[in-house]
Amino acid sequence: MKLLPTPEQAAALEATLRAANKAADLVSRIAFQQRCFRNFDLRKHTYEQVKATFGLAAQAAQHVIKKVCDAYRTLHANLAAGNLGKRGSARRIKAESTPISFRPGAAHPYDDRCLSWQHGDRTVSIWTTIGRLRGITFTGSAQQLALLAEHRKGESDLVWRDGMWFLHATVEVSDAPINAPDGFCGVDLGIANIATTSDGIRHSGKHLNAVRHRNRELRRRLQAKATKSAKRLLKRRRRKEARFAADVNHRIAKQIVTEAERTGQGIALEDLQGIRDRVRLRKPQRVTLHSWSFHQLGAFIAYKAARAGTAVIHVDPSYTSQQCSHCGHVDSCNRPDQETFICTSCGFAEHADVNAARNIASRGEAGWAVRHAA
Repeated sequence: MKLLPTPEQAAALEATLRAANKAADLVSRIAFQQRCFRNFDLRKHTYEQVKATFGLAAQAAQHVIKKVCDAYRTLHANLAAGNLGKRGSARRIKAESTPISFRPGAAHPYDDRCLSWQHGDRTVSIWTTIGRLRGITFTGSAQQLALLAEHRKGESDLVWRDGMWFLHATVEVSDAPINAPDGFCGVDLGIANIATTSDGIRHSGKHLNAVRHRNRELRRRLQAKATKSAKRLLKRRRRKEARFAADVNHRIAKQIVTEAERTGQGIALEDLQGIRDRVRLRKPQRVTLHSWSFHQLGAFIAYKAARAGTAVIHVDPSYTSQQCSHCGHVDSCNRPDQETFICTSCGFAEHADVNAARNIASRGEAGWAVRHAA
């Protein structure tokens, strides 16, 4: 929800965020020095000091300590998973040897004791360091307002971004019962074609890749120029490409799920976890791979399918692009170029991405049958 505070209200919200994040920095340093990362234990070391030093209310101080513990829990999980490099790497050493720091304007969580919603008036009442502010107007789309009024649950995050104020509220909507699928629609994710279904529908990535290339070149020129106006333009354009890519992924996911729901099929997706670590590409191609938001598209398809009651299954993507969907023959020579598939065994010919999507669909049917054999 976007907040529309008056200048006085905005100043109070900004002061509150800055105080909360200064307190979080202090708690983080103490946690790092004491090697104490559990919420209950860390509270003994920091609770009274945070309240006295930064003027935070009891509940706000609790949230600051919890935010720090959550940040360290995430850091330790990333270290254990190897997401910050191997042991001895510069990135991992830096992450392990310094306490976590928080931006002055970083988001801060609020629960129902510190924040209340007045849906009829479209206002919120929120705690700040100068007292409780009442009557702050919020706005959003009709769908968002309806979801907020009916399904809001848990904490909300106060976010300050580019001079604008937002409350990120969590809504909990029950998933529809999963219908027994009548076959599966395979979805092959790629770069030239963002998504290709086993029904032969291709969602081209040409426009998206062109936009990304244009933005990349513009960023390069502006960074090289390094004037105040260039930096101002860079700041204004940040996140623009991410919003564009998310919009494209939302529209593609909606089309795929709507078609699967109409035909009564399930959706089979590739399990592409860790693909960036497995795939080796030439240097010019790495930027394209690392800006490929396949995980986001898969997540959008999964949650839209859950709300529609459509079954989703993830399958092993190995050799789906080299296997013939007609006879099952696997050979790297079956795919002479990006879009051509000609089986060297039976002569079957098809667009390469459609052929891969059909292989994914058949694996989805087999995997679903095994999973529900009992």
